[in-house]
Amino acid sequence: MAANVKYDLIVRNGIWFDGTGAAPRTADIGVVAGEVVVISAAPLSAPATEEIDAAGKWVVPGFVDVHTHYDVEMLAAPALTESVRHGVTTAVIGNCSLTTIMASNTECADIFSRVEAVPRDVVIGALDRHRTWSTPSEYAKAVDELALGLNIAVFLGQSDMRVAVMGMGRAVDAEATPTAAELERMVALLEEALDAGFLGMSATTNWIDKLDGDLYRSRSLPTTFVKRREFRRLNKVLRDRGRILQSTPEISLTPNIHKFFLAAAGRFRKQLKVSLLAAADSKAYPPLIYFMLYGAPVLNKLLRGDFHWQHLPVPFTVYADGIDLVVFEEFGSGAAALDIKDQLERNELLRSQEYRRWFRRDYENKFSPKIWHRNLYDATIVDCPDGTLAGKSFGQVGDERGIHPVDAFLDLVLEHGRKLRWRTTIANHRPKYLDKLAANSAIHLGFGDAGAHLRNMAFYNYHVRLLERVKSAQAQRKPFLTTERAVHRLTGELADWYQFDAGHLRVGDRADIAIIDPAGLDRDVHELSEREIPEYGGLRRMVNRSDRAVTATIVNGCIVYRDGEFAPGLGAQWGPGRFLPAGEQVRGATPGYQTWTPTP
Repeated sequence: MAANVKYDLIVRNGIWFDGTGAAPRTADIGVVAGEVVVISAAPLSAPATEEIDAAGKWVVPGFVDVHTHYDVEMLAAPALTESVRHGVTTAVIGNCSLTTIMASNTECADIFSRVEAVPRDVVIGALDRHRTWSTPSEYAKAVDELALGLNIAVFLGQSDMRVAVMGMGRAVDAEATPTAAELERMVALLEEALDAGFLGMSATTNWIDKLDGDLYRSRSLPTTFVKRREFRRLNKVLRDRGRILQSTPEISLTPNIHKFFLAAAGRFRKQLKVSLLAAADSKAYPPLIYFMLYGAPVLNKLLRGDFHWQHLPVPFTVYADGIDLVVFEEFGSGAAALDIKDQLERNELLRSQEYRRWFRRDYENKFSPKIWHRNLYDATIVDCPDGTLAGKSFGQVGDERGIHPVDAFLDLVLEHGRKLRWRTTIANHRPKYLDKLAANSAIHLGFGDAGAHLRNMAFYNYHVRLLERVKSAQAQRKPFLTTERAVHRLTGELADWYQFDAGHLRVGDRADIAIIDPAGLDRDVHELSEREIPEYGGLRRMVNRSDRAVTATIVNGCIVYRDGEFAPGLGAQWGPGRFLPAGEQVRGATPGYQTWTPTP
């Protein structure tokens, strides 16, 4: 660029990672009109409106979070500060078949609330206040006009679409199938969404995900009722357009994972890009780790497929208030308790000896499919009105009282209700395999579920938690990823596969940047806290507060977070985030701009 240019922003003397996996270099980065226009080893001498001294810090592309449920929160609190403060500059919404686009507001709440543990009245209220759309193209425009703190990319939720086309009653009826006209209407809506820049379509075949509300409460989500003809027709649209199917497999004794591998196969036809939940080192089925590690690479090679797992690269620890936890949906007695909204009626059920015998049978059943390991000796009480119980497992309490762990658990739920808070780790508990999963080429790093399960977990900062593990492993001379490869896995690798313009930090790229102090990558990044959400009536959610790790977040060239403070008015008066369409070529190396300039 010309020597007399004035930059909007200069990030000086940082250790620059470009998001491609290339080795880092020390550089100054100049930004004009939201775009990186120069990266230079020599100090930039031209003036700048704002400067950041990044000496000794890592300057990386803003992190990409491919699995969030910010669909509601972005309406109520569009700054999305819990991700912004940890360097996330692009988030993907509309996962797991759940969007708030075409069905009515109450129907959207019914499919979203119970699955994602967000209060139903909050969902309805946010949609009643902010909804201005009824089609995918109108939704894309509405998202782009929000005062977003970060960029948003979107899947079209098949449950939402199915309800809008078939009506809720037929959409959750195992005997109902769409008519030819209804199926063509779904195809038209999907085509409209892809034309508007949606990433693809999301679905779920996991029957434990249930509806909220009154009319059809406790039925499984609409996409669990989809038959082969409907999936094949919609998958063909995705395959022809080169877009993505995101889904969850069925949790049963006859899993359907093979169907997703076959759908992704490209040996005799065009590949379908498939992103599936979730690769994990399960406590319930430890040997499954070998399938997670080696199944997809082998099958992708044999079938010429484009199948990727999603994986949360940290221990999967969940918290619960009483019995309110989604893992109880996976067995009959647990689901029966969650089916009941009235607390007095639920307590009556929990007191029943017949119910307790049922719960114990489910608890001890070694052959039923499971996500939770169902070991109450591995479930620790963290808070309770009876302070003497804190730190004990339900198994310990049962031993002390001379009763079965199930009875100890149910007794405490009856006595303390939601004031009984406890935790358990259901997966990713063995560092050896966690490291292997993080380095596996058939696995995408994600599945943080930001914006959902507000009382159950907080993985908003999993990106920096992975970098802390990478740094610690290198210090112990047991590396499993280089730093540049870890940055690539959290940024450019995801953006390239999902096909949106993010994840890179080169000349000509959008100036989405996270500045990380490696000295702040310590044990604090793994700690949890709680904060109120004023827009959700003061509900306290779990959050991460590792503010020494990410010292600044820049979105579209605007500093939105710096040294523990958010930019004034972010999410209210303004926001630099945008709807991020799929299929646009990643920019990079804009002609006429100065590329990397080495020191003379």
